[in-house]
Amino acid sequence: MAKKKDTLIEEAEKIKADLDALKKKKKVLDSSSTKKAAAKPAKKTAKKAAAKPAKKTAKKDVEKPPKAKKLTKKELEEIKRIEELTLEEELEEQLSDAEIENFQIEKVDMERLTNKVCDILAEKESDGMLQGELWKKLKLTNQIGSRLALKLERMGTITREKLLENNRWTYKLILKKTPISTQSIENAPCLVCPVEQKCSLEGEISPRNCQFIEDWVIAELKKPVKAK
Repeated sequence: MAKKKDTLIEEAEKIKADLDALKKKKKVLDSSSTKKAAAKPAKKTAKKAAAKPAKKTAKKDVEKPPKAKKLTKKELEEIKRIEELTLEEELEEQLSDAEIENFQIEKVDMERLTNKVCDILAEKESDGMLQGELWKKLKLTNQIGSRLALKLERMGTITREKLLENNRWTYKLILKKTPISTQSIENAPCLVCPVEQKCSLEGEISPRNCQFIEDWVIAELKKPVKAK
């Protein structure tokens, strides 16, 4: 009986030892599984942590262009007005009325030049003429021609009609009135006639039979005609 009891005790201790061994193995397996599970997220986190600075750096390297300032309606209208300004309009803004009206070209007879302008425009009648063509014909620069046009307009000699020609704003000049010229009678003998007081239509001395007038007319007819 004692011998059987001892055998049972030995078997029980063996079973206990086996159980302890199994528990140890389980602990080892559990600990290795925990380590693996903890290691994987750590790798992912490390990758994410490394990736984020790279993205931020990339964004900093590529600078976005500054946004264009949105112009107001008033500013847009002013830009359009400036783009459509002609040379004459710029001069009108820069020069005073007195500077325009008293404009003179050095060493040029302004009355004679005005008469030339009127003669050329008179041929065009109401159709007028583009100012660029007129300045070219008179051999004037655009700057001088534009100031002359402003002066003639202030004098009431011409009118200016603004129009778009070849995608550029310019003016058509139209004759309004012909200025009074004294050139045609500058050498008339009547101005210095020694017998003016005795001259009359029915008198002994008369314009009808005046030798002074006859000589003057003949001399004027012999003068060469100047090309316009």
